[in-house]
Amino acid sequence: MPPAKKRARTYDPGRTRTAVLAQFRHVHAAVRTLTPAQLSGPTRLGTWTVRDLAAHLTMAVESVNLAVDRPAPARAERGPLDYASATARHADAIAEGTHTLAEANPDLDALYARVEERLVQVLTDTPPERLVATRAGGMTLADHLVTRTVELAVHTDDLNDAVPGLDVPLDRQALAACTRLLADTLAARAPGASTEVRVPPYAVVQCVEGPRHTRGTPPNVVETDPLTWIRLATGRTDWHTALAGAKVSASGERADLGGLLPLMS
Repeated sequence: MPPAKKRARTYDPGRTRTAVLAQFRHVHAAVRTLTPAQLSGPTRLGTWTVRDLAAHLTMAVESVNLAVDRPAPARAERGPLDYASATARHADAIAEGTHTLAEANPDLDALYARVEERLVQVLTDTPPERLVATRAGGMTLADHLVTRTVELAVHTDDLNDAVPGLDVPLDRQALAACTRLLADTLAARAPGASTEVRVPPYAVVQCVEGPRHTRGTPPNVVETDPLTWIRLATGRTDWHTALAGAKVSASGERADLGGLLPLMS
């Protein structure tokens, strides 16, 4: 997929930084409470155990540290909207790295502490406009941090699904940035203005080719909540299941998004 031509919106670097740190700390606090039996349990991510998932969450943040350690690229080739397709291309390598990291770090509490200490240092010392090399290509540190909110929000939801009663909180700003980025990714992949997708209270985008809506109630409207939206966008649930469960409302002949989802594939 070619790089996105433009940013759908801007994100405040300070708020994104705070959101990434807050969500990582929420997960760390929860992982510290997990028993060996819980860590060996299954997840909805194929062969991944809870231990694998917990280790992967540190990889999502450690990627910031590693990106800053590498030489800066000559230019910003990509932006947050390129993140979903880039992640899908590297799925096998990511899975292999996740299993290796989990096996090499039996003390997850210590792993989280090391990653967080380094992250705080990196975010304190590195300006948000610094260019970094990522899996998606060269982008600013600020943009890379926006993609980290997706990793953290999505996998926090995976962790909550895998361990009943864990209830790791979702930082509001992290969830907002994740929701908006995935909504904007849909709009970039299916450009147009015939369908309005609403994910209150965080995002509203127009997409899908067809007659442009200009005033009044749009003829094609999709509405859902943030968690259902990120599950749809990342393949944790499918369009027809969400509709059947009344997790999504869709009205109008161009309101079927089933063929456009998931986005991270």
